[in-house]
Amino acid sequence: MLQNKTIGIIGSGNMAMALVSGLIGSGLAKPQHLYCSDVSAERLLTLEKTHGVRTSQDNRAVILDADIVIFAVKPQVLGAVAKEAITALDRSKLVISIAAGVPLATFTALTDEPLRLIRAMPNVCVSVKEGATAITAGTHAGADDLALAKAIFESVGRCMIIGAEHLLDAVTGLSGSGPAYVFMMIDALADAGVNVGLPRAEALLLATQTLMGAARMQLESNLHPAQLKDMVTSPGGTTIAGLHALEKGGLRGLLIDAVQAATDRSKALGKVG
Repeated sequence: MLQNKTIGIIGSGNMAMALVSGLIGSGLAKPQHLYCSDVSAERLLTLEKTHGVRTSQDNRAVILDADIVIFAVKPQVLGAVAKEAITALDRSKLVISIAAGVPLATFTALTDEPLRLIRAMPNVCVSVKEGATAITAGTHAGADDLALAKAIFESVGRCMIIGAEHLLDAVTGLSGSGPAYVFMMIDALADAGVNVGLPRAEALLLATQTLMGAARMQLESNLHPAQLKDMVTSPGGTTIAGLHALEKGGLRGLLIDAVQAATDRSKALGKVG
C-alpha cells in the first residue's frame, strides 16, 4: 500500500521518531522513502544515523517531495508551520495532522485547495509499538486515504477510524492522555506494595506486570471488564475488600473526571489553533 510512496514528516520529535521506527521495522516503508524536517539539526542528525532517513530543515522541500505529509508538530505552532508551507500542498498529497486538539478547519481556512486531510490522535505508547490511535477524514479524503493513514499508525500499535471529528477531543482525553493516568496508577500501586512491606523494585515490577497482563486479558478475551473483574473476586475474599476501598475512595469517578478535564482542554486548544 505504501510501496514507493515518499512520506514527509514535518517535526521530528518523539512521535515522529516512533513513526519512523515503526514504519521501517514493519517493512511498510524503506528509509529512503522517509523524509523528515525539524528546526533542530541535532535531532535530524540522530534520525539520519539511527534510521538512515533523509532529513532537511526546510519544511517546503520535504512537502514538495512527499506523497504523504504528516504534520507532527505541537498544536501551538501548527498554524505558523502550515502557513509557511501551505503553497507546497495540493490535492495530489495526503495530509495527516497529529496536532492535539487542532481541527481540520485550521488547514481548510488557510487555502482554497481541496486538500485530502486526515486528523489523527495517537498516544505516547507508539514509542513501544503499542500505541492507540484514532483517525478521521476531512471532506476531500476518501476511503483509500483512510486506509493509508490506518496502515501508517498500525505500524506502531492499534488504529481505529472515527466517523465524527469532534470525537477526537474525547479520544485525546481518554487514550491520548490515558498513559499518564496509568503511569500514576503504577506508581501508586508500587507505593502501596512498599507500604505493605515489599521492596521498591519488586513492588514496581509486580505493579507494572499486573497492569500489562490485565490489559492483555481484556484485549484477547472479548469479555466485559466487569466479567473479568468477577473472575478475580471471590466471596469474602481479598479482592472484594480492595475493590470496596477503591469504590469508597471514588476511583471510578476520578477517572471519569480526568478524561472530562483532558477532553475540555483539547477543545480549548482547538479554539486557540
